[in-house]
Amino acid sequence: MNRLFHVPLSPFCRAVRLVMAEKKLGVELVEEKYWEARPEFMRRNPAGQVPILQIDGLTLCDSVAICEYIEEAHPTPALMPQSVADRAEVRRLVMWFNDKFYSEVTLNLLGERVNKKIMGAGYPDSKNVKVGAKQIKYHLDYMGWLLDQRRWLAGDSMTMADFAAAAQLSSLDYIRDVDWNRNAQVKDWYAKIKSRPAFRSILADQVAGFPQPPHYADLDF
Repeated sequence: MNRLFHVPLSPFCRAVRLVMAEKKLGVELVEEKYWEARPEFMRRNPAGQVPILQIDGLTLCDSVAICEYIEEAHPTPALMPQSVADRAEVRRLVMWFNDKFYSEVTLNLLGERVNKKIMGAGYPDSKNVKVGAKQIKYHLDYMGWLLDQRRWLAGDSMTMADFAAAAQLSSLDYIRDVDWNRNAQVKDWYAKIKSRPAFRSILADQVAGFPQPPHYADLDF
């Protein structure tokens, strides 16, 4: 059995879960409190980060490396386009959400409101929360601009870019930090990807001390 060491609301772990589910690859989820830096965990990944995936006799780290391995080892259904140029656009957007979106939005909202409490790292910094609340508007507008020109974020077919974005937004949606009324196209895109079978385990997540909002698992919002 494949085994994924993860944190339920980590967008990077969620991206791996979505890709594996889309490929219909079974996986055992093992919650890992990475901030405790258990020796066994640190031996698996000296960077002290999740996700870590054990698959095909390998131990893989870093969500991008894991997702690309899965895509190459299990190419059906395809989550990367055939064209070299189109692949470059997918990778650009994956990095946009993993780097820019995460540092400007997710870290300031989820990091302050949830992670600090879970890790026992103090109280939320209101300045950071305000920055995240402001920056998410810019990112939703950018996504709306992309979707005004394309069926999916990176082109005419669903790709890893969509899962990278959905992983970030689903984590924030769990804590009610996404204004789905800001852009109708983004809302329609999320409803479409949220309704996929691959999303079922994500929508079933329960985090102690942080109950799901009523709309979170509702496919019609």
